[in-house]
Amino acid sequence: MPAYALAHLRASSPHPDIITYLERIQATLDPFHGRFVIHGGALEVAEGEWPGSAVLIEFPDMEQGRAWYASPAYQDILPLRTDHVEGDVILVEGVGPDYDPVERAARLRAEDAGYTA
Repeated sequence: MPAYALAHLRASSPHPDIITYLERIQATLDPFHGRFVIHGGALEVAEGEWPGSAVLIEFPDMEQGRAWYASPAYQDILPLRTDHVEGDVILVEGVGPDYDPVERAARLRAEDAGYTA
């Protein structure tokens, strides 16, 4: 099942370290089969607030995502970003191609038989 590293990056100050980070990040992803899905493109807020930009990196599974984030190669370049960009990063498991939200709703109803809509 795919997994994703999702970053919500807010305050960014232009700095040469950010360029170096961008130049080096792909080499840290390659051994873990990571690929950018979203990388700071145009964004339209449909609900709530989203100050900043979004980055989404896909991995084959959660194990690969965790291994990438903890890898010495990525940890080596991480301060190049975190010293100059405020943000949050999560690793999250995706859903498979056969995912059905109706099935999830049925499981939730079964788990909480006292729930009323």
